[in-house]
Amino acid sequence: MDTTYVTTPVGRRPMTLAMMLAQHKAGTLPKDHRRNKWKLFRSVCEARRDLCVSDRALTVLDALLTFLPDDELSGSASLVVFPSNVQLSIRARGMTPATLRRHLAMLVDAGLIARKDSPNGKRYARRGKGGEIDEAFGFNLAPLLARADEIEAVAERLRLEREHLRLAKERLSICRRDIGKLIAAATLEEVPGDWTSLFGAFRRVVDGLPRQATLLEVEAALRQLEDIRSGVVNQLETHVKAQNTGANESQGERHIQDSDPESLFEIEAANHNGEIQQPGPEIFVTQTGGGEHAPSAVNLGAVLKACPQVNSYGPNGAVRNWQDLTAATEIVRTMLGISRSAYHDAVLAMGAEGAAIVTACILEGAERINSPGGYLRSLTLRARHRSFQPGPMLQALLRGSRQNS
Repeated sequence: MDTTYVTTPVGRRPMTLAMMLAQHKAGTLPKDHRRNKWKLFRSVCEARRDLCVSDRALTVLDALLTFLPDDELSGSASLVVFPSNVQLSIRARGMTPATLRRHLAMLVDAGLIARKDSPNGKRYARRGKGGEIDEAFGFNLAPLLARADEIEAVAERLRLEREHLRLAKERLSICRRDIGKLIAAATLEEVPGDWTSLFGAFRRVVDGLPRQATLLEVEAALRQLEDIRSGVVNQLETHVKAQNTGANESQGERHIQDSDPESLFEIEAANHNGEIQQPGPEIFVTQTGGGEHAPSAVNLGAVLKACPQVNSYGPNGAVRNWQDLTAATEIVRTMLGISRSAYHDAVLAMGAEGAAIVTACILEGAERINSPGGYLRSLTLRARHRSFQPGPMLQALLRGSRQNS
């Protein structure tokens, strides 16, 4: 048995079986085995997680590869490099000696390089009469070449996993968008169904997904969302099939008539001169308790009386304070198809509670509004010019609820 490949480390460093295995692979490397060193290094970078090496260790490996004159690693050539610590530190982007030693040890433990120590531990090469290297002491890169097939297979597997994860996330994003808009459409069209429960199930799946989700986690969430989407689509298709042509045409005419941007709320809240009326006293707080978050001292009870639908979207199915109202209207915003940017602009123009009040009002009259997002943007623009306040809108809804009762 050939044992000439075995070299124990100098000094206090112990010998390990992993080091012996790496040396064995280097000593039995076929002479026709070859790879481009930079392509192989890229595969090592891609397989870093499974190889248990850090990004700093890869910086050291990159520096070691630069000391080989050729771009090709070959089993027929010497793969031992013998840089000084100063030279190696410079090529490792100024890494300190202590850090350098730590990451060299990591590369040895990972089986990517092997130490070939001289009798005194120094790194050098002994040259023959013709100037060629007879023997060198330093770091042997042959284990890296010996594991090339394994490293490339790991890198390819991880590449495929990343691609599958990317595609799964794309499908997940589309499914999320579909469910949100379909439920919003069902709510606006007053399609029979427990849309609140479906939306709650949808949010539980989405909110339970970690920020750095694995492929298995994304695929599991995707399966759940696809089931929810199928249920939503089936309910909507059943509803559509149940409608006759005359009912569809009537519904279409009603939406066209109600697409006038001058909403019912604004018409009722304006006087004959086109000026916005001041809100009635019933929507203001008559005693303390509105809280620091209450906009312009508007009574939360008046908001809930004018907009009873928003109450069911609060935490645990109820709105008890202004924080609950803003949380509820965040869900309502999504259901109505109001974009995050449109809602953010409304918050800047009206305040968080003002935007929440307006969104609750829009929910209450959703059946008469073709584009809730466009309508909110219109009110936001008017609020910026100080020609709109939520109070008159609430007053109009309160008058309407009295007339209907």
